[in-house]
Amino acid sequence: MLRFLQKHGMLKTRCYMTKEKFNINTEEMMKAGVQLGHSTSRINPKMQPYLSGVRSRIHIIDLEKTKEKLTEALEFIQSIIAENKVLLLVGTKIEVKALIKSVAEECSLPYVSERWLGGTFTNFGAILKRIDYFKELERKKAAGELEKYTKKEKAGIEDEIQKMEIKFGGIKEMKKIPDAILITDVNEDELAIREAKQANVKIIGICDTNVDPTLTDFPIPASDDAVSSLKYILEKVKETVKSTKPKVKAEKTEK
Repeated sequence: MLRFLQKHGMLKTRCYMTKEKFNINTEEMMKAGVQLGHSTSRINPKMQPYLSGVRSRIHIIDLEKTKEKLTEALEFIQSIIAENKVLLLVGTKIEVKALIKSVAEECSLPYVSERWLGGTFTNFGAILKRIDYFKELERKKAAGELEKYTKKEKAGIEDEIQKMEIKFGGIKEMKKIPDAILITDVNEDELAIREAKQANVKIIGICDTNVDPTLTDFPIPASDDAVSSLKYILEKVKETVKSTKPKVKAEKTEK
């Protein structure tokens, strides 16, 4: 792949391969398959500026553009974390669910890894009430208060807790609508995009060659199918969040 891109002029200069801000390394991205888009028949015309060529009828994403846009997205993430604002991670495809949950939990960020619940932003008050109910059931179970119920009633409540954990577990500590949302598949989570726009939430989106990047405020041109591609980008997000949080805490302590 590296020789192919060099031969066809898809690597502009040798310095293009060096590590720069946020340690974004294009050779590592290439190994992760970040540049591999969809077949040429599935192109969204608005992704054309982010492409560098075609290989075996597959669109190749220009990694120089990916580096540029990923840097912009990480700078934005850095700024909102520094301001103690909230970033929500969303990834509901089977391939990315576990990864989204892992990164979010390591960074103490809210997340959605199951189906997006309609009204999460547009009817946030109702969502909060359901979360409060869920947390109350959890409290009762932890306090042993379910023991007073019959075996059948207790089983029913525990089943309800499990179902609500799937729905609300990743956002149960989210006190307000987040300031920004990172979506790993713009087409898959279209409803989340629509609600974010209605709620004036900034959108960071991983944009494969078949999506409309203008739906996001910070598009990151990259494969949204390859787990290695998603992992590379989410690792950069994790590094950025974790390196910024201690600085924020230190500044608060000094004040």
